[in-house]
Amino acid sequence: MSYFYWIAGTILALAWFSRIVDAALGMPSVADVSRLEWDRNPVLPAGNPQVSIIVPARNEEETIEQALNSLLALDYDNYEVIAVNDRSTDRTGEIMERVAESQGRNQNQNRGQNYSHDSHVSQRLRDMGHPLSSLPLSSLPLSFPGFRVLHHTELPAGWLGKTHAMWTAANQATGDWLLFTDADVLFKRESLRRALAYAESVPADHVVLFPQMIMERPGEYMMIAFFQTLFMFGHRPWKVADPRTKDHIGVGAFNLVRRRVYDSIGTYEALRMEVLDDMKLGKVVKQAGFAQRNVFGGDLISVRWGKGAMGIVNNLTKNFFAVLSFQWWRTVISAFGLAFLNFGPFLGVLLAHGWARVPYAVALGSMFLIYIGMSRRSAVPVYYFLLHPVSTTLFIYTLLRSMLLTLWNDGIVWRGTKYPLDELRKGRV
Repeated sequence: MSYFYWIAGTILALAWFSRIVDAALGMPSVADVSRLEWDRNPVLPAGNPQVSIIVPARNEEETIEQALNSLLALDYDNYEVIAVNDRSTDRTGEIMERVAESQGRNQNQNRGQNYSHDSHVSQRLRDMGHPLSSLPLSSLPLSFPGFRVLHHTELPAGWLGKTHAMWTAANQATGDWLLFTDADVLFKRESLRRALAYAESVPADHVVLFPQMIMERPGEYMMIAFFQTLFMFGHRPWKVADPRTKDHIGVGAFNLVRRRVYDSIGTYEALRMEVLDDMKLGKVVKQAGFAQRNVFGGDLISVRWGKGAMGIVNNLTKNFFAVLSFQWWRTVISAFGLAFLNFGPFLGVLLAHGWARVPYAVALGSMFLIYIGMSRRSAVPVYYFLLHPVSTTLFIYTLLRSMLLTLWNDGIVWRGTKYPLDELRKGRV
């Protein structure tokens, strides 16, 4: 038995310690666009590309108005917003139209103010030697974006609702960059400008901005802490920029991609049945050899994943079986792997004897250091480390629940639409 404790403990110590060392060396290389150096004002015309922001939404009446208003208040002056009401059965479409009507009134007011200052603005442009000084004011970019609402009433066969909504909107977009985001994400005024300044400076073809998680209940803190810890094993953010690695990234809250890159990878038509569309977008971009980056941004964008621990469990149930390619054997192995990796250090320290406890203590200490690192980037207090076994239990439950429900229903039921398992498997990238 003592040999078993030593072998298991050594494996756990190596797994956790190697990860914390790798992260300590690599994470400083990930840029933070909330820092002063990225607070840049674009210079026309070369540094002011147009951005099309695409927001798919189905039954998002609780969050859509605030999300759209935050987008329409961005301080970048060359962008459009295309919101897609994807067959909503609540007031989502109505709220979108109300926001559009309000935006239209603001546009008319701003246009009148600009015209009233026509000679003043033109003179300033001439004084600056600006290339647009010879154009009439009506041709110049105004300080507000264009805003359009698309309404979908039907879903074509072979598509997920979300991917179809984004594909449709992108077909109508006119921007040099496409920003795909979700209907519950809140943007600070300078978020797009900073991310775009970074993207054009590096330069990058695909930029992911990590959102700040809004957490209001202890269960949310606990689950987010575990997810971020798990993320360190499944994805290495510091390796995403390295073209020699397979590490890739995609986040539904902020996927900023050049239009020509989006077209060259086959658009969202290539991902039409992908449940994990955000991550898979990052995968195909990286595989195609384009420059991919992920960045921190403090509270530049923020999102609340779910209400309480079980709210997060319910939201992740749709995704987890898809992460494992809808294969039951991989899911069962992953559940045992998660249990060993996350329960093992705690159990080993309690059950092993003498020096055999040392490797478990090393694993536990490394895990604690990850929590300390996370506390500097997020609002999760370090003491949630003590609830790690509880969150592990809930994540394993989520994983198995996702598998069992998908197999039982022979597919995924997502926002009131059922997608057959056969089609989901065939549509995997």
